[in-house]
Amino acid sequence: MSDGVAGTATGRDGEGQADEGRAAHRDAPDARPKIPRGPVVLDVQGLELEEGERARLMHPLVGGVILFARNFRSRKQLARLCEQIHALRRPRLLVCVDHEGGRVQRFRKGFSRLAPMRELGRMWDRDVLAACRHATEIGQTIGRELREVGVDLSFTPVLDLDWQRSEVIGDRALHADARVVAMLARCLTHGLLLSGMGNCGKHFPGHGHALADSHLALPEDDRDLATLLAHDAAPYGWLGDALLAVMPAHVVYPKVDQRPAGFSRRWLRDILRRRLGFRGLIFSDDLTMEGAAVAGGIVARARAALDAGCDMVLVCNRPDLADELLAGLDWSPKARFETRLKALMRR
Repeated sequence: MSDGVAGTATGRDGEGQADEGRAAHRDAPDARPKIPRGPVVLDVQGLELEEGERARLMHPLVGGVILFARNFRSRKQLARLCEQIHALRRPRLLVCVDHEGGRVQRFRKGFSRLAPMRELGRMWDRDVLAACRHATEIGQTIGRELREVGVDLSFTPVLDLDWQRSEVIGDRALHADARVVAMLARCLTHGLLLSGMGNCGKHFPGHGHALADSHLALPEDDRDLATLLAHDAAPYGWLGDALLAVMPAHVVYPKVDQRPAGFSRRWLRDILRRRLGFRGLIFSDDLTMEGAAVAGGIVARARAALDAGCDMVLVCNRPDLADELLAGLDWSPKARFETRLKALMRR
């Protein structure tokens, strides 16, 4: 692609391997054990599944796997890892990744180089139609290249506004204007849809104004609800059913609720679902982040997130905490849980 927004993929070893594997599975009897999916999304440590990880991923509370750069060596190897995960059980586990572009792009070699999303916003300021076209192309590129190796979902688009305040968001944000963010995100999600992939808007209601990094601290945003709805949260309402999933921020908005948004019934149930009409799946952000520590231990964090309205919770980089959660969490599926998850994966 031109203008430096996305480069050309090279070295696409193993292209189509995942699709061929899926076709073979369709033609053969399905011997995978039938285990309903649960609400927990975990990670794995290396380039292929270890026996202990296979056992962990068979737990009925597990519903997905998130991949990181450490899980990637080549497209062929990644396709094999995704196939191993999908072959464990039925319905198959969701395989997801943070693959936004710029500094948050987990897979590099053999994948198109994606510029930071801020570059799309700058392109918008020069040429609106070109920016919309490129946003759609980027969505198609992300979705196509990930689906070719068996990844089901990228946690994108970032809907945070570019307030020039947050280092952790920074150039990951599309623009400072909520209307531009919504338009570019709609084009990006359309491109993802054309490639057969869903989407996940983040970090609701907005992380761009908070100074602290929620990986390391609990940020606060002291603006009132009217201001947040008029600006940072506006893209979520405008995008409507184009959004299939949302991830809330580990940020406190004390003039709205003393709990971080990801643990807040007011934010997730009253505002996101009822006021803004969101009907898709809600993922927590990683519960091992420092911004989630206010809710207690890992089991308490998961309970708080699920009680607030999250459908699925992420536990990353701490297999010990993953085991503690699987041993201690008591969970019954919500009526719409599987419907929302199927809608996200059925593209």
